[in-house]
Amino acid sequence: MSSAGDLLTTALPRAALRTLLRAGDTSALSPALSTDEPPLTVPRDPAREAARRELSKRMYHEDDPSLFQRALDAFWDWLGELLNAASTATPGGTLGLVVIVLAVVAVLAALWWRLGTPRRQPASSATLFDDRPRSAVDHRAAAEAHAAQGHWNQAVQERMRALVRALEERALLDVRPGRTADEAAAEAGRALPAHTDRLRTAARDFDDVTYGGRSATEQSYHRMAELDRDLERTKPQLAASSASTAPTTRQGAAE
Repeated sequence: MSSAGDLLTTALPRAALRTLLRAGDTSALSPALSTDEPPLTVPRDPAREAARRELSKRMYHEDDPSLFQRALDAFWDWLGELLNAASTATPGGTLGLVVIVLAVVAVLAALWWRLGTPRRQPASSATLFDDRPRSAVDHRAAAEAHAAQGHWNQAVQERMRALVRALEERALLDVRPGRTADEAAAEAGRALPAHTDRLRTAARDFDDVTYGGRSATEQSYHRMAELDRDLERTKPQLAASSASTAPTTRQGAAE
């Protein structure tokens, strides 16, 4: 069994021993510091407790790694063990593991190149109107109320509904509850061909706001409101069949 003095000289730095000496703790003296007197022996437990108290002082832990560094070291140790275990279980060891990882990356890259970036499904499949039938005047009033409060998303939605409802009221579109904004724009473009592009833009703005997660702007609302007013003043184009039959009738009468 080693003496307490031997335990202290091996466990404590010399600075700690000097501290014990200045404190008058002569029971912890070791033969390495005093050769004139025989070494003193103390029980092991008190010596261990004295060493623990001394080593717990902050001066001995100033260079210890931080909590973050210890956590980072533990993570890298865990990752290293995981990779070592995987390489051991993989045929070919580390080289086989690298080949498998590269193969997986190549497959993912091929899928991304083939399928492209995942995109939100187009929202044109959703209906334009809800179950509450309202007139074009009602939708316009709701749109203006939202616009006055700066709620441009709702203003654009209501203005598009007002535009389509007005075309239905003029019998330029059939009343169809399940119609989408894209369908309404395509059908209205056949009766009002001069506004086909603007109608498609309005339908796209409606879909982007309602289903695409985008935000409307004041400019987009005023653009749609101007289209609504222009459509009110535009006369529909007659069907081509009616125009083509008129000369034939006149020619038969002349004969």
